[in-house]
Amino acid sequence: MTGTLTAPPASGRIRALIEAQQAAFAQAPRRSLADRRRDLGIVAALVVDNEDAIAEAIDADFGGRSRNETRLLEIVVTAKAARHAQKNLSRWMKVRAVPTPSMAAPGRSLIRHEPKGVVGIVAPWNYPVQLSLVPLIAALAAGCRALIKPSELTPRTSELMARLLSERFPADQVAVVTGGADVAEVFCNERIDHLFYTGSTRIGRSVGEAAARNLTPVTLELGGKSPVVVDASIPLDRVAHPLAWGRFLNAGQTCVAPDYVLVQGNRAEALGQAVIRQAGIFYPDFASNPDYTAIVSDRHHARLTAMIDEARHRGVQILQPPHDAASLAGSRRIAPTVMIDPPADLAVMREEIFGPVLPILSSASIAAACARVNAGERPLALYVFSDDRAVVRQVLDSTISGGVSVNTTMVHLSNEHLPFGGVGESGSGAYHGQRGFEEFSHARSVFEAGRWHSSRLIAPPYGAVFRFAAAIALKS
Repeated sequence: MTGTLTAPPASGRIRALIEAQQAAFAQAPRRSLADRRRDLGIVAALVVDNEDAIAEAIDADFGGRSRNETRLLEIVVTAKAARHAQKNLSRWMKVRAVPTPSMAAPGRSLIRHEPKGVVGIVAPWNYPVQLSLVPLIAALAAGCRALIKPSELTPRTSELMARLLSERFPADQVAVVTGGADVAEVFCNERIDHLFYTGSTRIGRSVGEAAARNLTPVTLELGGKSPVVVDASIPLDRVAHPLAWGRFLNAGQTCVAPDYVLVQGNRAEALGQAVIRQAGIFYPDFASNPDYTAIVSDRHHARLTAMIDEARHRGVQILQPPHDAASLAGSRRIAPTVMIDPPADLAVMREEIFGPVLPILSSASIAAACARVNAGERPLALYVFSDDRAVVRQVLDSTISGGVSVNTTMVHLSNEHLPFGGVGESGSGAYHGQRGFEEFSHARSVFEAGRWHSSRLIAPPYGAVFRFAAAIALKS
């Protein structure tokens, strides 16, 4: 049996892969520290040794994807995640002793982190290697076996990942299931031990419903409209650089990209002009610049173009770098775009943008900006720009989000010591570093009683000894 299932979908063959992994897990449920470290080393070497092939596949799938961004966001991020897990795994795996209350004494209380078993990973198209392999790293660190369903929108990358993983892991440990949405539906409806999904909130609901039917625990890494709150006192040139980087990296096709900006005072247009100037510095001649990434598909390109056209027809002020629109024809590239104070009913303000378009809105105060954030769904990320610690604390205390970066964008994702995950509509569960290891582990409680145990004092028939023991327990 190979580690790859190709279209047309066949639920029987998916079930066969799952059953093979379940049988292998039952036979060897506790992979050793050495085995897990070796597995993690294999994943790190896979991306480093195949960087050129990965970059070529992603570039072909996108119709133009910056190789430098692929190196940073697919190769470096994945390799560092694997090496971080290798380095810290022995500490994560240690059985942890916790206090034992007097009522339960004498004895020892322990927590063992044990692998859940067979996990499914449904990966998206925007970072097709990183968002397939970083969850896999967490699963392998936890000692689990894994099936990966990569996106059908990046077929060359998906097939490459299937081949590279099948050459390095047996199918009863790691397998790749390729195909379209019908395959994903079969995949998510199978009974496994944990399901990990990265993608849109809309599809995430369906994934959660499918998992619930089997009582499968699920991690949902979704998205939403990640806001930026800008204080009146901070210089705009300090804000423009991280805004332009976060919004136009990967052409805005990032789940934690800044989605809209709330700037205090009458500085929306000035900030927009500064962001466009910075975009021109980042991506001169962006129509042909190999570092400016294309939109992944015609459908996604049409959706973004419609957003811009709708705003233009409504009279919204639109800022873009100087360019020849004809030079973009057929390339699926969209010019870096800033919109100034678009109305709330436009698609660009109602939907997650997921493209190189940034609305900037005026806000009367920090409190008003926080109220605007709270009026929407809880975002995956939130960004605040201020040199005043009281303002930063006000925003943090007044809002809820998956994660936060202060005076920059997206950098909180790069720290493997910080959990990454959403809240509410932006997801549930978290991973990266130790939190990923814990996500795919069961924290198993163990109590070891002494030769004589106090439970003898609280067993029937209930009398004076019981009442004395209960009274002591209430006071302790």
